[in-house]
Amino acid sequence: MLKRLIRLLRHPASVVWVSLALAMAISAVAVWAAVEMQHDAMRRANETAQNVSLLIERDTARNLELYDLSLKAVIGGLHEPGVMKLAPQMRQRVLFDSSAMAQDLGSLFVIDVHGNVVADSRAVPPRRVNVSDRDYFKVHRDSPNVGLYVSRPFKPRLTAGDTSIALSRRLSNPDGSFAGIVVGTMRLAYFRRLFEGTNLGERGSITLMLTDGTVLMRRPLRAWMVGVNLAGSDNFNAFQGAPEGRFFAQSAIDGVDRWYVYRHIHGFPMILSVGQAIDDIDAEWRRRAWIIGVLTVLLDVAIVALAVLFSQQLRRRIAMEDRLRVLARTDGLTGINNRRAFDERANTEWRRARRSGRPLSALICDIDHFKTYNDRYGHAAGDDALTAVAGCIASYARRPGDSAARYGGEEFTVLLAETAERDAMRLAQQIRAAVEALKLRHAGNPRGVLTVSIGVAGTDEHTFGTLSELLEAADAALYRAKADGRNCVRQARALEAVSSMVPPTASETTPQLTTESAKETEGAASKVQQDPHTESLS
Repeated sequence: MLKRLIRLLRHPASVVWVSLALAMAISAVAVWAAVEMQHDAMRRANETAQNVSLLIERDTARNLELYDLSLKAVIGGLHEPGVMKLAPQMRQRVLFDSSAMAQDLGSLFVIDVHGNVVADSRAVPPRRVNVSDRDYFKVHRDSPNVGLYVSRPFKPRLTAGDTSIALSRRLSNPDGSFAGIVVGTMRLAYFRRLFEGTNLGERGSITLMLTDGTVLMRRPLRAWMVGVNLAGSDNFNAFQGAPEGRFFAQSAIDGVDRWYVYRHIHGFPMILSVGQAIDDIDAEWRRRAWIIGVLTVLLDVAIVALAVLFSQQLRRRIAMEDRLRVLARTDGLTGINNRRAFDERANTEWRRARRSGRPLSALICDIDHFKTYNDRYGHAAGDDALTAVAGCIASYARRPGDSAARYGGEEFTVLLAETAERDAMRLAQQIRAAVEALKLRHAGNPRGVLTVSIGVAGTDEHTFGTLSELLEAADAALYRAKADGRNCVRQARALEAVSSMVPPTASETTPQLTTESAKETEGAASKVQQDPHTESLS
């Protein structure tokens, strides 16, 4: 399995696919990291908004509670017998002494049933003003159970100060009838300063509103925003859903998409919302994501480019190795298999034939009077003749199990898988005739043209213990063909097959056929009685 995987990875296309897979993996990790960074940015934004809203809510609630305590102190003082009969300066000191604790409190007033000021925390005698048209007066006049009322924003009539709101409580007679109100003004500048101390990005917002939707203060502030009523908007409806919460939404005031965290100010009819713009939250994340994305793309491109270059080099190397492998197995002159390639193929086919029991035949060919041809026409012409003969022989060995090779010098051999000796004889005759039909002029040959002699041996007609014995039998038949006048085909005789079974002195590798051994074999063959029926095919 491991070897197969290694072989697969050595394939040029596999290198490119692996690089693409690696690039995709790196990209996936980069995307995961970017998503995690975005989640971290959102978590930090949510934590920041939660902390800011909690701090503002607590500070606002504490100050409103102080203002309410001041109102209750005035109401308590008014219930003391004889307070209203005191001299104006003494009455002011008794009623409004506790109000000094409340910062950003404008003025405290005691208002009678007609809306006129009867006691003023900042002036003796009290300043003349009627507030019967104000919402905080009308609410208490019309309802005895309002409790602390926080008014809508208004411009003070006694001073040219900032826009303010009023915190008021009802005064009742012993029979429960309306006796006036105690009211304190609170400048909205307090909330503006409180909001300006926070950092929520360029487009972050903080909004304080009444529970009826009236905006009291906002950051960033535009003059027209104070007093605007947001009742009915999607965001305000979401604020009404629970005492506190968070959500994504588009601002009803400026249309910016924000992450909102809101909470109701405990004990007071107010809602505080803190919004962070999505663009502000994502700004740093986008910058880092771009950097990571660009680096990832460059890395992926580099990996794939290097893989392509490597695969090209690997493809060239494999092609070169294949070419060298072919050259190592090919005869450089004739272009057919060389002796090494033939030996490997012959041993494979021999083992296959032994396992399957199918016949295996061998042909050994030799060019007649080739030395004379070389001496007369030169070695260049001899090389051309060898190439032409090799082409004829190879053209008759085209089946998958066949193999034709140059065996040495002017000798060639053909191995025919699953071929009986009789069929091999017919193929040998065709090869001999094809070479003669080339009509290559050869003055040294009695026929006047180049011819070949061929010996044939097959396992179906004889018994061979080794491949060497099969080839030796074909070699012996070749030299009988030469002894019989050349340009003919001879098949192995029974005596030759039996003699070939004598245990060899060397290893059972394929023997090298030489001219010297041919002379000895030719001499031995001349002593054997010829059988005219066996050789009739010549």
